[in-house]
Amino acid sequence: MNNSANHNHSELVGFVFNIANKLRGPYRPPQYRKVMLPMIVLRRLDCVLEPTKDKVLTDYEKLKAKGLKDKALHSALARVASKDRKQPLYNISKYTFQKLLEDPDNIGKNLIAFINGFSPKAKEIFEFFKFEQEVEKLSKANRLYLIIKEFANLDFHPDKISNIEMGYVFEELIRKFNEQANEEAGDHFTPREVIKLMAHIIYTDYDEIYKEGIVRTVYDPTCGTGGMLSVSEEYIYSNNAKANVVLFGQEYNDEAYAICTSDLLIKDEDVDNIIYGDTLGDGKTSDGHPDKKFHIMKANPPFGVEWKPEEDYVKKEYNDFGFDGRFGPGLPRINDGSLLFLLHMISKMHKSPEDGGEGSKIAIIFNGSPLFTGDAGSGESNIRRWIIENDLLDAIIALPDQLFYNTGIFTYIWFVTNRKPKERKGKVQLIDATKHFQKMKKSLGNKRNELSEEHISEITRLYAENKSNAISKVKIDGATEDRVCSKIFKNTDFGYIKVTVERPLRLNFLVIDERIERLKLENAFIELAESKKKKDKKKILEEEQEGTEQQKGIIDALIKMKSNKLYKNRDEFVKVLDKNIKDNGLKIEAKLKKAILNALSEKDPTADICMDSKGNPEPDPDLRDNENISLPEKIKLPLPLDYDNKTGLEELVELVKDHCEEYMKKEVLPHVPDAWVDYSKTKLGYEIPINRHFYVYKPPRELEKIEGDIKKVEKDILDMLKEAVK
Repeated sequence: MNNSANHNHSELVGFVFNIANKLRGPYRPPQYRKVMLPMIVLRRLDCVLEPTKDKVLTDYEKLKAKGLKDKALHSALARVASKDRKQPLYNISKYTFQKLLEDPDNIGKNLIAFINGFSPKAKEIFEFFKFEQEVEKLSKANRLYLIIKEFANLDFHPDKISNIEMGYVFEELIRKFNEQANEEAGDHFTPREVIKLMAHIIYTDYDEIYKEGIVRTVYDPTCGTGGMLSVSEEYIYSNNAKANVVLFGQEYNDEAYAICTSDLLIKDEDVDNIIYGDTLGDGKTSDGHPDKKFHIMKANPPFGVEWKPEEDYVKKEYNDFGFDGRFGPGLPRINDGSLLFLLHMISKMHKSPEDGGEGSKIAIIFNGSPLFTGDAGSGESNIRRWIIENDLLDAIIALPDQLFYNTGIFTYIWFVTNRKPKERKGKVQLIDATKHFQKMKKSLGNKRNELSEEHISEITRLYAENKSNAISKVKIDGATEDRVCSKIFKNTDFGYIKVTVERPLRLNFLVIDERIERLKLENAFIELAESKKKKDKKKILEEEQEGTEQQKGIIDALIKMKSNKLYKNRDEFVKVLDKNIKDNGLKIEAKLKKAILNALSEKDPTADICMDSKGNPEPDPDLRDNENISLPEKIKLPLPLDYDNKTGLEELVELVKDHCEEYMKKEVLPHVPDAWVDYSKTKLGYEIPINRHFYVYKPPRELEKIEGDIKKVEKDILDMLKEAVK
């Protein structure tokens, strides 16, 4: 079967899957990927090299005869395979798929020779696939000849199936294989229409990409099979064929890395720009581009995945380098490392135009967690604060649910840049695109919705026009409605001051049997009869007896104090208690005295306020509360509080105290007049409640209509019962 240029990639996926079913027996369906994915790459490379195969073999012998070897031989063969290629790609074995079929008895050994005959980078791809062990298994199971024969009938040349189409094929196959393995589908890729939307937004107001000969670097730190890089490249070239786009990435999944590098190699792009390893760092691998800066960065890091494997490396960088490293503002909780990828990408930005650089643009996909998770002063909040206070956050787009292959949840694209145009400076645009979608004819995993070209254009329009309360027509329950889908906020709108509100401690005191018994449960009282000695049994016994006697003395002294008199002033009661202790010849440490007062007291809102040694009201921990107060209207960013939540606190309090006191007068003191703020515990928080800003209240239906529906249902039930009785 020879496929034509218009061969639909879905049909091709189906055909490949039919070949995969021939593996049943030696392989279970979840294992098909181990054979099919490297076999597709191998056949595609075979198709690319076939036109120059004979000449390469002839020249290979001539070059060897001249004494060329190693790098010199490598470069010469690369020129023979393709005069225009920059990245060497050739094969010096005598085999092709067709020739492998000519020797069925030795097909396994010959296939290994075929793979080993590739140029170094191509050969490395199959090492990451770990394909050699699968060849041995296929050969023993008598399946290898059958599979190669089927693939030999497919023309995978890029002239027949473009790199973009082949990307679709790989992604769809991976999704189907993962479904069979009951794993998370779509772990390595993002729906192409989402990547297109990211490209449309990120290149809006980016006039440089239309200049002839412009060089732009594109980077994806979690590049998977390379979908984001390919679509970004295609977008730029479709608008400027004379641009120079250089792709960079990093990936730690062997299979995805192999597919991505094979795609770049076939396109004759620098495979060395794709690094294998953990971008955050796991002790063995780390940032593969430590000294590089990039113009465009896009990523879809894993959602809600803990960063335990990277914890030691990341924390060491954070503690040792602070803001000179990648993670200066803070670290998120261990169960979700997605914000670490954004910090990593920000560290790769070119200097802003204001600082003499070209600036950079970032688009990254998150779930809802990075918008609001983490209290004021937490790692997540501090990361949001640093990004917003440095005016890096440009826009966030809320996407529809059921848009991704591996999850049905709502997702959000963050756009981050240090090259905002003047009209966007100091502001953030939020776009609600949750209703901009159409239902798919056939769902793919969790993906039931998709963005059409019209939806992408409409969302791009909302972004480009940059208007608050911009209206868009959306479909809700089958009806078209006008909805506000864009809002503009000042950076300060996302910040808040978290203050600790204290209320005074009020206690009454009463010496009665019930409260005296409570003393016996106080740790300080119990410890009196416990020895601190460990080995000397005699000393231990002596100390325990001495402590027991002291306990008895205290209890006896309190029994003498027994009275029904209720004290509502602590200082007054302490004077009476001190006199009693002295009269009974007792010496009591402060810790024990505190335990006695605790046992004999109860909270009493009618009692006098307890004062500390400086004459200030003592706070009641049980009445302690917090208030989140929005930032003052005209406050300037960044704020003076450091990210350790301590340095610069006095300066911050000086800026916001009047604002907070005004809030207290309006919102708190009318309800609890004795409350006050403990400014020493003040923290700064940032959150982005995008869903709240676009919430549309729908009043409940009228009771009469609900009652009518209930009566109709009741009537229908009665009618059905009558029919059943008949």
